[in-house]
Amino acid sequence: MIILGIESTAHTFGIGIVKDEPPYIIADARANYVPEKGGIHPREAAIFFMGHAHEVLKKALKDASLSIEDIDGIAVALGPGLGPCLRVGATLARALSTYFNKPLIPVNHAVAHVEIGRLVTGAKDPLIVYLSGGNTIIAAFVEGRYRVFGETLDIALGNFMDVFVREVGLAPPYVVNGVHQLDLCASKGSRFVKLPYVVKGQDVSFSGLLTEALRLVRRGVPLEDVCYSVREIAYSAIVEVAERGLAHTGKSEVLLVGGVAASKYLREKFEVMVRSRGAELYVVPPKYAVDNGVMIAWTGLLAFRHGVTVSPEEAYIKQRWRLDQVDIPWYYDMP
Repeated sequence: MIILGIESTAHTFGIGIVKDEPPYIIADARANYVPEKGGIHPREAAIFFMGHAHEVLKKALKDASLSIEDIDGIAVALGPGLGPCLRVGATLARALSTYFNKPLIPVNHAVAHVEIGRLVTGAKDPLIVYLSGGNTIIAAFVEGRYRVFGETLDIALGNFMDVFVREVGLAPPYVVNGVHQLDLCASKGSRFVKLPYVVKGQDVSFSGLLTEALRLVRRGVPLEDVCYSVREIAYSAIVEVAERGLAHTGKSEVLLVGGVAASKYLREKFEVMVRSRGAELYVVPPKYAVDNGVMIAWTGLLAFRHGVTVSPEEAYIKQRWRLDQVDIPWYYDMP
C-alpha cells in the first residue's frame, strides 16, 4: 500500500509518500513560507502554497520513482490550522482524488504529529507532550482516542516564543541553525528575574508571562537575563504538567512531538524528570518535529487500513479540529 499525504496547515506545504513496509518513508518534499516581517499571514501563505504546490508534488513523485497512478490513496490534513492554508491542500487533494479516482483520507494534523513520533522513535504507549506554534497539549491514548489531560489556557508555547522574540527584535528568522532565538538569547543570560509562573492543575498559561517579560525589557532589564528567565519558567511549567500527566495516567514513556521538541534545553529538563520517575523519554527528530507531508501520509496509511475515508465533496476543512475528537482504531495495529 502506498499513500501520498498533503500538509498545508500553516507555514509548510509538504507532500510525503509512504508505504506499509520498510523503509516506510519513500518521499518527503516541502516548500516553506517565510514572511518578510511579523508572523504568518494566512492569505500570503496560501498564495505561496498555490505557487509551489505543483513543484512539491512533482518532486515527491520523482523522489519516490512513482507516478500518481501508483498511489493507492490521497491523505490530506483537514485541520486544525489556518483556513486559507488548509484550503490549498484540501483543494489539491480533492482534485487528485476525483481526477485519478483515488480514495481520499482525512487526517487530523495534531494526530499526525503523534503518529510520526511513534513511528520514528519506536514509542509504544507514551504520554504525549505536543508542543508547537499552535498547540500545547498533554495527552495519552485511553479508550479509543487520544485524551487531553492538560493544555494551554491561552497561547501555545511555540506561539509565545515566536511573539516574544519578534517583539524584542530578535526575529525573524525565528530559528538559526536549528536553534530558536529564545534559546540562543537565553544562553547568554545569567541572572534570574521574577516573572509569572502559571500552572493550573495540568494546564498552563503563557499570556501573563509574555506581557510581563516584554514590560521588563522595555524598562531596561538586560534582554539576555529576561530571555534566560522566560525560558526557565516556560519550560519548567511544561515539565511540571507533563510529570502530573505521568502520575495521572501511569504511563512509563514520554513522547515529545511538535516543533518546540527540537530544543535541547527542553529535552534536558525532560530527561531529569523522566529519570526521577523511572520512565523513558522519546523525542521526535527535528526533521519530523516540524510540519511535513510524511506525517500526513503515514497517519493516512494507518487510517486507510481501518477503512477511514471521505468523499471529496464532504472533505471540509476544520480549523479547530481537536486531537481528542478523532477515533484511533489503529493504535495497537501498527505495520
